[in-house]
Amino acid sequence: MKCVADVLDRNIKIIGADPLSQRGFTQIPNVILKSSKISGGAKLAYAMLLSYAMQKDECFPGQDRLGVDMGVSRQTANQYVKELELKGFINIRRRGQGKSNLYEINLKAKVLRAAA
Repeated sequence: MKCVADVLDRNIKIIGADPLSQRGFTQIPNVILKSSKISGGAKLAYAMLLSYAMQKDECFPGQDRLGVDMGVSRQTANQYVKELELKGFINIRRRGQGKSNLYEINLKAKVLRAAA
């Protein structure tokens, strides 16, 4: 199975990258951006998880890291992540005591259409 970055690399050509864009960017499906079923905070959480997962198709950031990167408290970040899980945009697998969760991001069209 190819990772997301492999697929996107064929669709994107970056010319004249400056220091900001050289650090990368994240594409977000429009169905996520336009969904009326999730909050703006949940959309940002989805984008952050997607940015973490671009190289390996999965991610496991700590809740504190996610909150810091989103500019919100850990508790608020957790609320947004739970919202995404309830709506079917992500799956969360608990990895055990003291370990961060594994977040699986749903990018299949049928999943996104159903959740949007």
